[in-house]
Amino acid sequence: MKNKKKAVVLVSGGLDSATTLAIAAEQGFACYALSFSYGQRHVAELRAADRVAASLGTVVHKTTTVDMGFIGGSALTDSRIDVPRQSSDGIPVTYVPARNTVFLSLALAWAEVLEAFDIFIGVNAVDYSGYPDCRPEYIQAYEHMANLATRSGVEGRPIHIHTPLINMSKSEIVLAGCRLGIDYSETVSCYDADDEGRACGVCDSCRIRRAGFEAAGIQDPTIYR
Repeated sequence: MKNKKKAVVLVSGGLDSATTLAIAAEQGFACYALSFSYGQRHVAELRAADRVAASLGTVVHKTTTVDMGFIGGSALTDSRIDVPRQSSDGIPVTYVPARNTVFLSLALAWAEVLEAFDIFIGVNAVDYSGYPDCRPEYIQAYEHMANLATRSGVEGRPIHIHTPLINMSKSEIVLAGCRLGIDYSETVSCYDADDEGRACGVCDSCRIRRAGFEAAGIQDPTIYR
């Protein structure tokens, strides 16, 4: 590990972040995993993040608390808003305002302390729910800002935001993860999973995940309730 470059990897416990972590490790990075307890209703994903980080050999896995529930505005953090059971036009109510900006900022701060110049995040702009902070132009703008706002950036040691999944379909992501030996049964992607991590099977995330396995020709290991 001493001879490897360090990377901070955002790990939610879902399929995409697990694949991103495996890709970062395959690329030779010493991975420092970062997860967030942000007031999400699907807290089973945090236990999944623990499993994923352990199984993929991270150097350190930290989970920090960021209360995004106090602002509300999302079905994932506000119990008064139901998780939708069908797709809708526009940005869905499962969008958490500024979530990736908040998460990336904390990852950026930790990366500076670690003297790591690489951050991995599993955003995807192909098979996804239409969130504005999953688009390539957002990531490009954030990376530019990060190197204006940090000591390492100003001193000529730029930080890079890696998004290995951003142009991949969900089936391509599944195939990549299977090639890397990921046990997807350990992951939780459902927006409304129960305390045991069993998926609802009808939310947007469940539909996209299931379709990905079907298109890849791989049996879906998800446990549904």
